[in-house]
Amino acid sequence: MLEKHITLICQLLQLKDRQVKNTAKLLSEGATIPFISRYRKEATGSLDEVDIKLIQDEMQRLTDLEKRRSFVLETIEAQGKLTDSLRLKIERTYDSIELEDLYLPYKKKRQTRASKARQKGLEPLANTLFKEQYIKDVNGLAKKYISAEVPSTEEALQGARDIIAEWVNEDGQTRELMRKLFNREALIVSKLVKSKEAEASKYKDYFDFQESLKKIPSHRLLAIRRGEDEGLLRVKITPDEEEAIYQLKRRYVKRDGSAAQQVELAIEDAYKRLLSTSIETEFRNSSKEKADIEAIEVFSSNLRQLLLDAPLGEKPILAIDPGFRTGCKVVALDENGALLENTTIYPHPPQHKSYEAASIVKGLVFKYNIKAIAVGNGTASRESLDFVKGIDFEEQPEVFSVNESGASIYSASDVAREEFPNHDVTVRGAISIGRRLMDPLAELVKIDPKSIGVGQYQHDVNQVLLKNSLDTVVESCVNAVGINLNTASKHLLTYVSGLGPKLAQNIVEHREKEGAFQSRNDLKKVARMGGKAYEQAAGFLRIKNAKNPLDNTGVHPERYALVKAMAKDLDCTVQDLVDKPTLRDKIDLKKYMGADVGMPTLKDIFSELAKPGLDPRGAAQPFEFAKGITKLDDVYEGMVVPGIINNITKFGAFVDIGIKESGLVHISQMANRFIKDPNEIVKLNQKVQVRVIEVDRQRGRISLSMKDA
Repeated sequence: MLEKHITLICQLLQLKDRQVKNTAKLLSEGATIPFISRYRKEATGSLDEVDIKLIQDEMQRLTDLEKRRSFVLETIEAQGKLTDSLRLKIERTYDSIELEDLYLPYKKKRQTRASKARQKGLEPLANTLFKEQYIKDVNGLAKKYISAEVPSTEEALQGARDIIAEWVNEDGQTRELMRKLFNREALIVSKLVKSKEAEASKYKDYFDFQESLKKIPSHRLLAIRRGEDEGLLRVKITPDEEEAIYQLKRRYVKRDGSAAQQVELAIEDAYKRLLSTSIETEFRNSSKEKADIEAIEVFSSNLRQLLLDAPLGEKPILAIDPGFRTGCKVVALDENGALLENTTIYPHPPQHKSYEAASIVKGLVFKYNIKAIAVGNGTASRESLDFVKGIDFEEQPEVFSVNESGASIYSASDVAREEFPNHDVTVRGAISIGRRLMDPLAELVKIDPKSIGVGQYQHDVNQVLLKNSLDTVVESCVNAVGINLNTASKHLLTYVSGLGPKLAQNIVEHREKEGAFQSRNDLKKVARMGGKAYEQAAGFLRIKNAKNPLDNTGVHPERYALVKAMAKDLDCTVQDLVDKPTLRDKIDLKKYMGADVGMPTLKDIFSELAKPGLDPRGAAQPFEFAKGITKLDDVYEGMVVPGIINNITKFGAFVDIGIKESGLVHISQMANRFIKDPNEIVKLNQKVQVRVIEVDRQRGRISLSMKDA
């Protein structure tokens, strides 16, 4: 990587040269972000995943810019127009917009009004008018250019103005002047497309709307853009036109006279026909990109919280996908999530077979020693929860409401068909609900994150950026938790640092053929598991009840010898270090510092010895909705009810209060103080008490407050 790039990244991210240089080197050698963050703290100065990702992104941006720079230089040089001064400007810039401005005059264009005028020999006239604005008799000057192709002085002057307009449009400083004006003063204006009022009702707030572009919240901008994409709104981004033209005239018009008047006409044309459209397009793109990034950040934050939601753990589960007419699909799963039995019960209308249904559920709970019941939160959820809680079990299992968003997507997917080829989509959906309770992370990685229902305008944002961001979140969560090597699906293993789909498949096939892995070292026997892949993956894979207790910790195999040295110095075993805190208290970590092992790594090792195999997510806890509230008609203003945060946006949070419609706690109703971001107050799946402040039964909307609730 170029030294100049290192310096630029250091300045941009406010990091030290050594941090950026070492991180860039590790990334170029194929190290993953989770691996660098967790196991190379000495090299990076303990940079976290966010900083490492920023370095990686900036490295890519600069690499792309260098490729573009080379192309621009080669193109202009091939035209014979690359002067030393221009080369220097191009080589010195690290701003992609400035680079494109420098390239614009030399960019291959389709036939333009200016190029046609040049072909007619009118460029000298344009040059004279532009530079010598004191000329009074422009018609006399223009007569010299009359020809068969230019039959009149007006056509000569028009052609000259077209050339001047192109010069104004392609001048880098002029474009920057207009960008500053757009940045300060541009408004986004939306109007209803005539004759579309009926179908555009959901965009009623934007039928005659304007707001400062730099102040508009991302969710409003994305809503307006969606309305435009659907052909229902007309949208314009523009500053005051008179002010823009005034600033251009101040820059270019230096004298009075008829020549200056021609320049003024060219400037007005340049702005209206070329500059305003071009700069508007830039700001359309940049504002959309900014809104996309904000929306993706919201989605990524929600997804991280959802993936890291507390699991119930390895317990036998009965999962119910509730329904009325078609019944409730019921599956029994063992502690590893394997399907034991499935059936359908009909406790609700129109069948009303509640006694028979209760008998079936009770029998399954007893037969498989079920410890928990998971009920999907879709149609008939509250009725099914009440039904299950009303059954008189000999030993009452815990009952959970489980968010089933995306379960239907999973059930019809190739992944589900591969896992359960002999069962239909309804059974697969119920299995997914049960497995989500057991381990949300392990199950949700099988579903396209966009289908999980925790985003904001996820189908409107840049899909490449969205996928990259969500993949990064999934990878981060998987590696933060650590994966059981002997039970993880190939879909979960795919996200482990250094693996990917092929190695994940090879691990599963090796496990099926050779049996459970007995040690991390056995990973080296997996087909195509090279040294680099093993280095990157091993620390994130866990083996329960392994002979070496370190195989069930986050201690990397490269540090096993160091831990053994600690045990030897205390005249004990590694297992003793894990089991006996008093022995660990005797360790002087400074004694084990070395060239590549500093205090950050030693503290991590010490922490892992204290909690081998401990899941950092905690444990799932059951939750009770308010009794008697099962539909919108049961909700009234002033009531205070418990709920669960099921989605977070920039403008507030949605709360499941046990009915079909989620209520909204607007950001202004979250606390008795001003807050900028809902994440300051709430987290996904957080249990909250909310007060109903408005019920719009016609539109099915509930407004909630957390103030003094």
